[in-house]
Amino acid sequence: MRTVRLHDTKSGELKELVPGPGNRVGVYACGPTVYARIHVGNARPFVVFSLLARFLRHEGYDAVLAANITDINDKIYDAARAAGRPSGELAAEMTAAYLEDTERIGLGRPDFEPKATEMVPEIVALIEALVARGHAYESEGDVYFRVRSLPEYGALSHRNVEDMDQGEGLEGAGRKADPLDFALWKATKPLEDTAWESPWGRGRPGWHIECSAMAETVLGAPFEVHGGGNDLIFPHHENEAAQTLAGRGHELARIWMHNGMLELEGKMSKSVGNIRGLADVLDQAGRDTLLMYFAEGHYRQPLAFSPEKLEDAARRVEGIRNAGRRLVPGPSPDALAPHRDAFFDALADDYNTPRALAALAEWLREANRSDAPVGDAHAREMLGVLGLENLLDADDAAPPEVVALAEARAAARAARDFAAADRLRDELRAAGWEVRDGASGPELVPVA
Repeated sequence: MRTVRLHDTKSGELKELVPGPGNRVGVYACGPTVYARIHVGNARPFVVFSLLARFLRHEGYDAVLAANITDINDKIYDAARAAGRPSGELAAEMTAAYLEDTERIGLGRPDFEPKATEMVPEIVALIEALVARGHAYESEGDVYFRVRSLPEYGALSHRNVEDMDQGEGLEGAGRKADPLDFALWKATKPLEDTAWESPWGRGRPGWHIECSAMAETVLGAPFEVHGGGNDLIFPHHENEAAQTLAGRGHELARIWMHNGMLELEGKMSKSVGNIRGLADVLDQAGRDTLLMYFAEGHYRQPLAFSPEKLEDAARRVEGIRNAGRRLVPGPSPDALAPHRDAFFDALADDYNTPRALAALAEWLREANRSDAPVGDAHAREMLGVLGLENLLDADDAAPPEVVALAEARAAARAARDFAAADRLRDELRAAGWEVRDGASGPELVPVA
């Protein structure tokens, strides 16, 4: 079992991951607010933390992954109202779309996927604890967190309290004791079509308290790793941390781990409109290319999104497939073990996937230089923690119509009818195949 170190946003340093009893590691990743279909940027934390949990399990940790679904939120009310639909109906539809789209990534589901609508009693209980401890107060049916009551507020985001704008605009300004305070519970407003009972009247929870309550309910607290995009550091994660510390007297998480944004002319955002839907990208590029694209960038760094970047990832995927075809099932030579070890050491050092991919490339390069057959065990192990072990699986046989196109192309090339050969090549690619000339003759290969 390797010692794993991860960058902790709160301390600003690499921090050793210390598991709980039984080597348990709780990982909570903030999931989507389901008011629209998710974009490819929303998929980055889903992939990063799913694969982190996979790597931790490989190392012998009992990793438990939770990724929430925010299905109570102002954005849902606004989107449903604009569409003339009930908010619950829209949230249910977009939740189903989210599950469908992320299922196509092929990494399985998190161990827990709590929904805010399923945990209103737990949310209310946490708010009651905050009120009882003097960190929250009721005002005209709303309940607000008293920011200045917690000296540690701002420790995660490293901001001065006086400079913190909660982003709530003028909403509730007249009901707050201090403009810095933020909503824990919101009384039902006109045009809002769903509400829940509480000690303060009918209403619904604020966004930040939802995650605090869901996380501690499914993982306990403190748990080991809280993850999400770095756009959530303030106010969302700052407020989550504050709520649990104030309400429970202990930290919510020991390590706060944040991934960088995807950039398509700036941060990818549904509100801005510069987005690419996850489903569209999967249709275009496939899940293997998408996983490789994410792995090529360090999780903490911003990642540029473009057709060229996807094409680069597709070429790398195909390169691994080609190298893998020369491997045979079975144990790998001990001489290649240093590259395998370097791969996993890189992941243990702040989950450095680019460095891990470099080690994988060295392993494949040496394996392909060998005169003797090389067993695929190391390669399958490394690719497995990236969700790409399928790249070593035997290709399915090409269907008869594809074989016929390939034979027609070969005949055209033999007749030096290169225009016809190019046309048939394009038809093959449109069907998802291409012909490669190898030592044993032409070979049909699925397009990555």
